[in-house]
Amino acid sequence: MLTEKENLLRMHRGELPEYMPTMNFRDVKCGAFVDVKKPGYHKDEFGVEYIGKDDIFGGAPIPMPGKYVLHDITKWRDCIHAPDLSEIDWEEQAKKDLKDIDRNTTGIMFYFGKTFQRICDFMGFEEGLCAIMEEPEEVHALLDYLTDFNCTVLKNFLHYYKPEAVCIPDDTATARAPFISVPTFREMILPYYKRIAEVVHNGGAYLHKHDCGKCEAFIPDWMEHLGVSGWNPAQPSNDLKAIKKAYGNKLIIAGGWDTQGPLSSASVPDDVLKDALAEYVDTLAPGGGLIFSVFLGGDFKDPEVRRKNGIVREFYNDYAKDYYKTHS
Repeated sequence: MLTEKENLLRMHRGELPEYMPTMNFRDVKCGAFVDVKKPGYHKDEFGVEYIGKDDIFGGAPIPMPGKYVLHDITKWRDCIHAPDLSEIDWEEQAKKDLKDIDRNTTGIMFYFGKTFQRICDFMGFEEGLCAIMEEPEEVHALLDYLTDFNCTVLKNFLHYYKPEAVCIPDDTATARAPFISVPTFREMILPYYKRIAEVVHNGGAYLHKHDCGKCEAFIPDWMEHLGVSGWNPAQPSNDLKAIKKAYGNKLIIAGGWDTQGPLSSASVPDDVLKDALAEYVDTLAPGGGLIFSVFLGGDFKDPEVRRKNGIVREFYNDYAKDYYKTHS
């Protein structure tokens, strides 16, 4: 039986996997950039403070509300300073960060390269969006500066960590619509994604895109200009059937499950959950290109939440895992 790493890479090569992968790239961060103060709180390399709370879905950290580092885009040069990378011993740092990972069996993914969301992290969404529309030249200057930094980090990470994939973690949409239009995306954001994508591909890694919400309007540009191989979480607010039909296994859907609707609630009836899981796999798995990524949210101390997630695990083992052996 193939290792999880080789099975996942087989899918990235456009081949049918031996068994259906789960989201088993190990997320590795560069320890030199992690400034942890206390559980659920950290400050990033640009001084943005983040906080995570139990009532935020998945405990994902968000910028500290009302505590932004940039208030006037025209003055970004006074406020935004990339850290000095000359003191980082990349080889030693990689050894520390990878010491507990068996690279023979486990693939790693580096989440890095926020672009659109960086502006909003620095300024808040309202001010960030206003800056993009009112001061595009200053936004371009800032993004060019940030992308220089991003590309330098990525070149070192690719050389010393040798990840199988890099994922740009940049949310560009709400559940109902993008934050910005396609023309604005192409003018203001896509050029910097292209620079990141070039570095990733030249470094021998696959490129993934993390983008929550209804971001399907941007997918043609991802595919044509960036060479994106995978997309997470691929929320069902997008027309996943049409996207699957258009791209087949060329765009791996690492997700596709409704994590925010009633199907992910602990109150969902068992039979409804099982039927939905079958529909999920039967819709997105044919031909390859699905990474099974399903979990029910809630308090994992709750026995019912744990039981329902047990049903998901059983379904994966009993039906989804060997899908390509039973549906060839």
